[in-house]
Amino acid sequence: MTSPSSSSFHASVIFTLAILIFFVMCYMPYFALGFDGKTVANSPLLTEKLGINRTIKVCINGNGEFKSIQAAVDSIAEGNSNWVIIHVRKGTYREKVHIPKNKPFVFLRGNGRGRTAIVWSQSSNDNIESATFRAEAHDFIAFGISFMNEAPTGVAYTSQNQSVAAFVGADKVAFYHCAFYSTHNTLFDYKGRHYYDSCYIQGSIDFIFGRGRSVFHDCEMFVIGDKRVSIHGSVTAQNRESEREISGFIFIKGKVYGIGGVYLGRAKGPYSRVIFARTYLSKTIIPHGWTNWSYAGDTKNLYHAEYKCQGPGAVTEGRASWSRQLSEEEVSPFISIDYIDGKNWLPVWL
Repeated sequence: MTSPSSSSFHASVIFTLAILIFFVMCYMPYFALGFDGKTVANSPLLTEKLGINRTIKVCINGNGEFKSIQAAVDSIAEGNSNWVIIHVRKGTYREKVHIPKNKPFVFLRGNGRGRTAIVWSQSSNDNIESATFRAEAHDFIAFGISFMNEAPTGVAYTSQNQSVAAFVGADKVAFYHCAFYSTHNTLFDYKGRHYYDSCYIQGSIDFIFGRGRSVFHDCEMFVIGDKRVSIHGSVTAQNRESEREISGFIFIKGKVYGIGGVYLGRAKGPYSRVIFARTYLSKTIIPHGWTNWSYAGDTKNLYHAEYKCQGPGAVTEGRASWSRQLSEEEVSPFISIDYIDGKNWLPVWL
């Protein structure tokens, strides 16, 4: 027979465990150990590290200083030199948003990628013109926002094929806990040093493309089927034109999964560089892994590589002849935050 004191003790233990489980489930997605062992990547810590003391509030219901995100951006002085938060409260903001070159040091903070969304619908033969969101100022950070181009899937190989969710065309840009949605050419990672942490990116063909020097840490890439074309789609299309050019997409941890068959990447330039390291690859990755479709040049300078990936799509048998399986020594310069000089400009990293 259990004594009252024993029952009380057991109840206390169960209550404590329940509180602990609740804390882990609610808050662990926003904390992790970084390369240097520090706790990083939640919104308050970003604010603290950046030393921000000015906040502009945007609320679609009128409970802020602005109802429009672009109006808030427009209110920031040209040549701004101090970090400012644009706090975008929950809601779907149907507008195109542009962070121009002359307005750096903007921290666009949402209430979570499932609660704050910037949505537009446009296809164009100009990837930049179609973009729902454009970041062209250096030192920009976004947290907890979804960027979506909901244009219907157009006719393959025509101007109705480009529907960019976000165009990233500046140096020192970071996205934490964000999401990017489109069907084709989702994320135009055009140029500069970029960092994506715990982001979700969805698309079918070339849905991460450009010539950025970028690290994608613990990101999810979800493949959606494209029934308009007979070719397989590709997660990446990186365009590196010369050996001297320091650019390339580096994926660390995370996973690639979805519907249909897809390549990890296709070459858009003679020195195209993409590395997947310690990433889970589902069976949506076809055995060949990589393609030089539409690129007619020699494959000897392509740097399409993997390092200790897992899952049914990570089987190396049948891989493209030019692709590489890297050693620890070969991969180490790329999976360090130093690849993007992150210690010099990122407030936090994982």
